[in-house]
Amino acid sequence: MNILRLHGTDDELYRLVAPLVMDYKVIKHNLGFPFRTSEKFTYFVSVDDGGQVIGFMPVERKAGGPIINNYYVADDNREVLERLLRAVVDDDGLPAPLFAMVFIKDGELFRRFGFETYKEWTRYFKMIKV
Repeated sequence: MNILRLHGTDDELYRLVAPLVMDYKVIKHNLGFPFRTSEKFTYFVSVDDGGQVIGFMPVERKAGGPIINNYYVADDNREVLERLLRAVVDDDGLPAPLFAMVFIKDGELFRRFGFETYKEWTRYFKMIKV
């Protein structure tokens, strides 16, 4: 498995991720919210040994700090999610604090990486890593 770091408008990002973000099952997994990108985004994309995308984690640069939002991992694979999160946390190009919109089911993994719950809703945590 390789983790690629791609700029939000990189042609390779569109080639790799477009088939997933247009897939009904993936959109449903994201509770119907659309996936977005722009020059403000950096995407961390997990690709298996056969070249198949098995997950991605976008990080948007905002005025208050970068935020992880609308990530996806095929088959809820915990190893892939952990590797993606490790790549984001270890990235020197992202200033602190780092925020994340996290599915409740993934909260414990994010806590292991130093995130704390900032807000809580029915399906999500907003978390922060300082």
